[in-house]
Amino acid sequence: MSDLVLQDVAKAFGGTPVLRDITLAVAAGTFVVVVGPSGCGKTTLLRSLAGLETPDGGIIRLAGRNVTHLPPAERDVAMVFQNYGLYPTKTVFENMAFGLRRRGLPRREIEARVAGAAERVQIAGLLQRRPSQLSGGQRQRVAMGRAIVREPRLFLFDEPLSNLDAALRTDLRLEIKRLQRAAGVTAVYVTHDQQEAMTLSDLLVVMRDGRIEQMGPPKAVFDRPRSRFVAGFLGAPPMGFLPARLQRGVFRFGDGLTWAPDRPIEGLPVEDDVELGVRPEEIRLVAPSVTGALPARVDLVEELGRFRLVHLTGPLGPLTASLPADGAVPAGPVGVLLPGQEIAVFRWVGGERLDRAA
Repeated sequence: MSDLVLQDVAKAFGGTPVLRDITLAVAAGTFVVVVGPSGCGKTTLLRSLAGLETPDGGIIRLAGRNVTHLPPAERDVAMVFQNYGLYPTKTVFENMAFGLRRRGLPRREIEARVAGAAERVQIAGLLQRRPSQLSGGQRQRVAMGRAIVREPRLFLFDEPLSNLDAALRTDLRLEIKRLQRAAGVTAVYVTHDQQEAMTLSDLLVVMRDGRIEQMGPPKAVFDRPRSRFVAGFLGAPPMGFLPARLQRGVFRFGDGLTWAPDRPIEGLPVEDDVELGVRPEEIRLVAPSVTGALPARVDLVEELGRFRLVHLTGPLGPLTASLPADGAVPAGPVGVLLPGQEIAVFRWVGGERLDRAA
């Protein structure tokens, strides 16, 4: 049974659509990550779930209850903000206990809940400090503890780690996932960081221009993007794209270059203007004379520890290959072998994926 359901949710500001017919069903205990570029509507979606924005249309249901027009206090949700949202004059204990006191819980229950949550987020020794006496990571743990102590039906996270350094982001990312799994509570997490999106999510939702572009398990979305946008947004470095003219299974590039896969790619039209999408890790570099290799030139090599990025130029346009660090990189002219069946084919106009692998 779905714990969180959105049906045709829409929102506009000043006549400008921000959310367009968002429809989503989430099973209980699922960690949903909403990812997309700035301005795609992901924060507005989160604020609509929290009750901080009211949709112009559509329905939001939580645990079978229509909460579309309910105020935040009546939704049984807890939100962790990017800027922590702590009361500066209150201690850590008082910040975490504030919502429970507003609900009229007994003092002993409040103390027990705060102590338990503080242990889980590793701030038990900081309960008498004020936010100004804490580091950024400690403040974010307080914000997480304040959400956990409420024992909500739904966790909402609004880019909670974006203000932290890389090492601390990794630690807290793992902690958030552990806490969510232990609590068994549905969570919706908004981020622009694709690494966070891939590692945290059970269900990945990619947004663009107020719409859901694609959703599914993170590996499935990464391996089988349904549009050029999704293919180019997920991946570091991102997928490379080669403009071509498709004619009866043969791809024709500029300068008279052609390429045909070893086996026909299923689902393609007879003729169309397309872009070939190829992941950097799927590219092989060989001698220019190798049969089937397309010409390129090594422009720059980035050494990244166990692998290196080789940036290529040439008649195909810019392209990046990801190679093992122990392999030799030829200087000057090289041949590029495309991966054949692992290639993705997108229509030039509209960007939808054409091959059946999607």
